[in-house]
Amino acid sequence: MNVATGIYSSGLAIWRRNLQLRLVTITVIASALVIGVIGALLMTRVSSGLLDAKQKNSLNEASVARQEVQNVIDGATFGPSQPDLGELAHSIVDVLQVRAGTPGYYDGVFLHDPSLIGTPQANTSNVSESSVPLFLRNRLWKEHKQVWAYTSIHYADGRKVPGLIVGDSVAISRVGNYELYLLFPLTNEQRSIDLVRSSLWATGLALLIGLGILALFVTARVTEPVRQASLVAQELAAGNLDRRLAVLGEDDLARLAGSFNAMADSLQSQINRLETLSKLQQQFVSDVSHELRTPLTTVRMASELIYNARATLDPEMARCAELLQRQVERFFHLLNDLLEISRFDASAGVLESTTIEMVALTHSVIDETTQIALAHGTSLEFIPHHSLAFAQGDSRRLSRIIRNLIANAIEHSEGHPVVIEVDSNDDAVSIGVRDLGSGISEENLDLIFGRFWRADPSRTRTLGGSGLGLAISMEDARLHGGTLKVWGRPGEGAHFVLTLPRRIGMTIAEEPIVPSAPSA
Repeated sequence: MNVATGIYSSGLAIWRRNLQLRLVTITVIASALVIGVIGALLMTRVSSGLLDAKQKNSLNEASVARQEVQNVIDGATFGPSQPDLGELAHSIVDVLQVRAGTPGYYDGVFLHDPSLIGTPQANTSNVSESSVPLFLRNRLWKEHKQVWAYTSIHYADGRKVPGLIVGDSVAISRVGNYELYLLFPLTNEQRSIDLVRSSLWATGLALLIGLGILALFVTARVTEPVRQASLVAQELAAGNLDRRLAVLGEDDLARLAGSFNAMADSLQSQINRLETLSKLQQQFVSDVSHELRTPLTTVRMASELIYNARATLDPEMARCAELLQRQVERFFHLLNDLLEISRFDASAGVLESTTIEMVALTHSVIDETTQIALAHGTSLEFIPHHSLAFAQGDSRRLSRIIRNLIANAIEHSEGHPVVIEVDSNDDAVSIGVRDLGSGISEENLDLIFGRFWRADPSRTRTLGGSGLGLAISMEDARLHGGTLKVWGRPGEGAHFVLTLPRRIGMTIAEEPIVPSAPSA
């Protein structure tokens, strides 16, 4: 069952992917239907023509033969004496054999009326009286005129051939009515019909094969450029922007190839321009961030001195010192995040990998953020499913991921507890952070890891984040060969899950924690 299902699925996939196969198959099937209909019509016309001609000739011959037999009977019964019926029957058969010729054009059967019991019957050699069907005799008894029917002619040696039987009645004076049946074999007509049928089959098959080959050739001329265009498009999508289609001739396909190449040139130009702008932007961000570090460090040192001396200042100046210190710190963190993003953009992120015990690392990050959670009226619940969970990674980057996830959960928890879990299996370690706050709409799930993205632009960041935390966390997770996934629903909160391989480079077969809705 599985093998048959697999074969069916493979065949169906080939049928769906191969345009040429579909076109050739449809052409052959349609041609077969047309040829079949035309062949059937030709066979019907040929068969009807042959049988109609045979029927017309047979009926005429039967009428002439019946009259001749009647003349023989009238001559034999002329006079007062009773004729010898046996000799008369044989005389009639002899007349029929002479008229039929050699070989016989037809055979004859001379039968008495059922009411004439004991009277002789006769027939030409080898033909059986059972050839005359009872329904035809019944019609002759009722109508007393020429009747005919297509049936089988039976011979004494057991042969059966298709034939036309024509019956009529003859009268013997002072005796009664007899039945005269002429049996016309249709072997020649059948042979002709069989010859026409076999010729039509052979012609139709040859024509169908020819049409199939022609369809294969024609569709190849159409589908091969399409297939080449598909391959070139795939290479363009893979980044090989120099690939182009060969332009042969001046037909529609050649114009299509030319238009495709012009489109590829335009795309390549636009992509190169965007890449140049992106590199300039990245370089600008990196340069500005580096250039700002020195003056910002000086400003930070000055703000710390003012902040530390705020007790000697009047209340209004002390308040200004606190605001200055907080905004300088926020600016400093934003600058660090911008520098980190620029490193990722330049593919310059480097892991300082060591073996880390993830339960302890997560616990330490929770300790650092507990006061922040309390300040926002929420609490942190830690659920380690194992006492130890080791994984390779960069402790600085992993701490940053966990801190960003917890800070994001605190910001959106709306006073509900934030639950942090650590679980592991043979392949991976997962850290899950769940909040029961405002949640995330489905259309925003793919946008949440974007830079500076916010679900509600009007909402103010209460923790003073840069808006790059989740974007940096995603890059850090990818750098470790792990994943960072999220589940969310409005009003039901969000569930972020970081999954790391036990060893960098390992394949994660099964995630210990899967993002999901909160249990009831």
